[in-house]
Amino acid sequence: MSLYRDTGVVLRVQKLGEADRIVTMLTRRHGKIRAVAKGVRRTRSRWGARLEPFNHVDVQCYTGRSLDVLTQAQTVDAFGTGLISDYARYTAGCAVLETADRLVAEEGEPALRMYLLLVGAIRALAGRERDPSLVLDAFLLRAMTHAGWAPAILDCARCAAPGPHAAFNIAAGGAVCPRCRPPGSITPSRETFTLLDALLHGDWTTADAAAPGTRRDTSGLVAAHLQWHLERQLRSLPLVERRPSAPSPGSGPPGAGPEPARADGRG
Repeated sequence: MSLYRDTGVVLRVQKLGEADRIVTMLTRRHGKIRAVAKGVRRTRSRWGARLEPFNHVDVQCYTGRSLDVLTQAQTVDAFGTGLISDYARYTAGCAVLETADRLVAEEGEPALRMYLLLVGAIRALAGRERDPSLVLDAFLLRAMTHAGWAPAILDCARCAAPGPHAAFNIAAGGAVCPRCRPPGSITPSRETFTLLDALLHGDWTTADAAAPGTRRDTSGLVAAHLQWHLERQLRSLPLVERRPSAPSPGSGPPGAGPEPARADGRG
């Protein structure tokens, strides 16, 4: 039996028996782990509330035969408090947790970069300083980059011809030049490409100034690109509330863009 300590974010929980719970966490040093928290569903449990989704906790576990066992849990950041009362932020947070759970497939394998991305995204959502849709899309783009699925934004996804290019194709991997453009490609606005690049590289001045239509179209492309590579739909993504946020001063009137791309790459 090996005892270890780590810090992680609770991704999801499952009931086990009458009083226990299986807690899935993404941790700093051990990657994704699943551990049994014994007795946390009893009414007198003093640490069950700490092991809820979104919470950032410091835990002590020991390795078991099939599942690890939690023996201690201390709250580092109670991010859930800032999310559960706001539907848009809560649903965006659920999509962040589900994406991290899906992208980190192997348990026990270190995933430090994904852990840092996850903590940063949940902290930004709970802080209520930025549009939750922008925070979610920035997380999804960076998480896909970590997984090797980053969409091409400037250069052609197929021949690497320097851009910018006008067309975008999900199945091809992003922006495509006129020579490589497959049938069914869409033509997003130039502002959509600009917002994609800004979210990927953390240019929040540009992102915050984007018009509502541009944000909506960008969200559609990001969601379609992610689900194409996952080969399945995220259950939480259709529930995310996309608020028509007002653009920042000087950003100009909202522009009409294309409809969000479908996951099969056809417009």
